[in-house]
Amino acid sequence: MRKGIEKALGNGIKKPSPSESKNKVIVRKSLVAKTDIKKGDIFTEKNIGIKRPGNGISPMRWEEVIGKVAKKDFEEDEILEI
Repeated sequence: MRKGIEKALGNGIKKPSPSESKNKVIVRKSLVAKTDIKKGDIFTEKNIGIKRPGNGISPMRWEEVIGKVAKKDFEEDEILEI
């Protein structure tokens, strides 16, 4: 019985289950262009937003992206790259 309890408690390392891992991209969000952005434009609160899926730049990097210069053209709703 003791081995069953130890197995149920796990190893103490928290990590996503396989079913959670496959949904990670779907539930996470990315920074996207709210409007068309031209190469050379500056990223601002007015031209970038946050949407799913989460395979781009994390919204947690918002402050890092604001004020940077776009290195290429982006269409509305396109996931940002810096």
